[in-house]
Amino acid sequence: MPNPVVHFEIGCKDKPATQAFYTQLFDWKIDDGMPSYIHTGGENALTGHLNSLGHEPHNYTIVYVQVDNVPTYMKKAIELGGKVLVPEVPIPTGSIAWIADPEGTIVGLFRRNA
Repeated sequence: MPNPVVHFEIGCKDKPATQAFYTQLFDWKIDDGMPSYIHTGGENALTGHLNSLGHEPHNYTIVYVQVDNVPTYMKKAIELGGKVLVPEVPIPTGSIAWIADPEGTIVGLFRRNA
């Protein structure tokens, strides 16, 4: 079975201004606080969140691909010529990591808690 894209993240420097932009542009509901969940609408719509890291990279967009084992996919990415940018990090719903493909495009890995 393929690994689906299950989440996205938009990074920014000025969170209130970025939140206002996407809310007004697409009519998305974006929660205040951390994380700022983005509700894109519809029952089966992809969800995301808005994030201001406070350091580089400030401006980015990442899609998260659901995997069953983050370290396995990090290792596989390296074997295929990619690299790990952010090692596995636990989050309340599971764990994430950031990898880059051989050309440097960043993709997130996400493992959901059982």
